[in-house]
Amino acid sequence: MTLCIGLMSGTSADGMDACLVDISNDQFRYVDALCVEYPAEITQFLQALAGSEVLSAELVMDADRLIAQYSVQAIVQLLEKHNLCPADIAFAASHGHTLRHRPQPDGFSWQIGDPSWIAEHTGVTCVADFRRRDIAAGGHGAPLVPAFHRFMLNGDSETAIVNIGGIANVTLPDGTGFDTGPGNILMDEFCRQAFNEPCDYFGAKAASGNTIEALLNQWLTHPYFSELPPKSTGREVFNLAALNTDLSHYSHEDILNTLTELTARSIADAVKLHSPECKRLLICGGGAKNIWLKKRLADHLPGVEVKDTQAIAIDPDWMEAMAFAWLGWRTINSLSGNLPAATGADGERILGGIYPA
Repeated sequence: MTLCIGLMSGTSADGMDACLVDISNDQFRYVDALCVEYPAEITQFLQALAGSEVLSAELVMDADRLIAQYSVQAIVQLLEKHNLCPADIAFAASHGHTLRHRPQPDGFSWQIGDPSWIAEHTGVTCVADFRRRDIAAGGHGAPLVPAFHRFMLNGDSETAIVNIGGIANVTLPDGTGFDTGPGNILMDEFCRQAFNEPCDYFGAKAASGNTIEALLNQWLTHPYFSELPPKSTGREVFNLAALNTDLSHYSHEDILNTLTELTARSIADAVKLHSPECKRLLICGGGAKNIWLKKRLADHLPGVEVKDTQAIAIDPDWMEAMAFAWLGWRTINSLSGNLPAATGADGERILGGIYPA
């Protein structure tokens, strides 16, 4: 048995996911997972930092240490839960938390979460900084999970996987993948502003509203949607302020319905345009809990079976953390981790750096 841990702090900034997996005998097996939730003030701090035009070096270093400390906490909790010691874990693979993502040309992607601190305070080797080597090779550094999706689909030529986190990314049956645009990010931001709630639980509020067609059609003209893959995006592009729309004349429920429809339409349009042969769409990430969003995706994709990734025995909550555990295993074994068809890199590259315990 070879145990390792994948760590993921997503765009929503709601907590640190940690997934314990067993990689042995060419098998990749989920063991357990947990999320160390961030207090509301930490979520607000990370979101404000990510949206700030000017970054204080002191605040960035504070955040870098903070994410590392939550990573340590998640690892320790998993070890204690399973009565394991650091020597039982081959490595922990940390995605970190994205502060900036500005893709090519001459782009960069910046994830915080000091891997040296993680290794020092857990006694577990840390693999981190996965995106920058792909960017150095001319890629976007994102999305990286399509390589793992393709591995888990094991040659299935009719199934696509869409990860609906803050940003949504899709892996198509031909193995290519890209960010489709907003996932939960706009819906969550509006829920915090309008309802003082972190998200639209199960999509209930959106389901009670009506789509504002004029706004939806306006938002769908965003130039990102017409860009051809490979492409990636982030909070810098998709946030409520960037929509540049006066929302004061509409009901909160109608606005939320329309934001949900924007996510559903942008994902469905991408699948129909780039993979008309797709017969099944599997959802993972926080969006898998949004019943209304899943219904709207199914409505926009007639003839396509829309389910979550439990259909391939992967809990939709832990797909990304599992993916980075797999990417860490690739790095440790000097194997490439990127998928050039998804990121646009000049070729396959070994990703990240290794910080020994």
